[in-house]
Amino acid sequence: MSYCFISDLHLHEDRPDITEAFLNFLEETASKSERLYILGDLFEVWIGDDLENDFIIKIRDALKETNKSTEIFLMHGNRDFLIGPAFLSSSGMKLLTEPHTEEMFGKSVSLMHGDLLCTDDVDYQSFRKTSRDRKWQEEFLSKSLKERQRIAKDLRDISKVATSEKKEEIMDVTPSEVLNTMERSAVNLLIHGHTHRPDSHDVQVNNQPAKRMVLGDWDQYGWYIWMDSDSCELNRFSIS
Repeated sequence: MSYCFISDLHLHEDRPDITEAFLNFLEETASKSERLYILGDLFEVWIGDDLENDFIIKIRDALKETNKSTEIFLMHGNRDFLIGPAFLSSSGMKLLTEPHTEEMFGKSVSLMHGDLLCTDDVDYQSFRKTSRDRKWQEEFLSKSLKERQRIAKDLRDISKVATSEKKEEIMDVTPSEVLNTMERSAVNLLIHGHTHRPDSHDVQVNNQPAKRMVLGDWDQYGWYIWMDSDSCELNRFSIS
């Protein structure tokens, strides 16, 4: 048995190279695992399951085909938290709540997108709380597709400006929150994305050795973690 983990692909029509890399990855790598875990931000933006075009259909059909051999799990990210039941059903994916804790190959593992760990980014945490509210989401999804696209573009523009003005450490995880999260879940391995800082960190949890593994975003390279009974490794491959 083997499990595969990816995050932060930010699939978008403007980056056909990443889309092609993902389609090849599904066919050549992910399909050889028993499970594929997508830990958020599969898409750069998601404004509702009712938006359907050739780009989305291509991704949906590829996921559905992969699901014939590989069980696929999805966790919402900060870009695609509006992925809903319709797209999940049509693509064959199962939604995971965050954090998701599970025993894997003798390890107690917690899976997250990672944005909840960035508690020093107060402005983002405030927006996250608002945008995850059911009433906010229902109101947003009730708007026309054109209006939702405009709002999403405005939010991305605001986010880019805000990000450029923030200190690097604010946008990374808060170490104390990482330890508190791992201690609450009683896990010795945490896997997440979001920060775009791929690495493997040794930590101490409840006076026991533990590890935090961070997936990278797909840009120049594609990143994935491959886990089986013998190992758990962070890998990358060239996209460009």
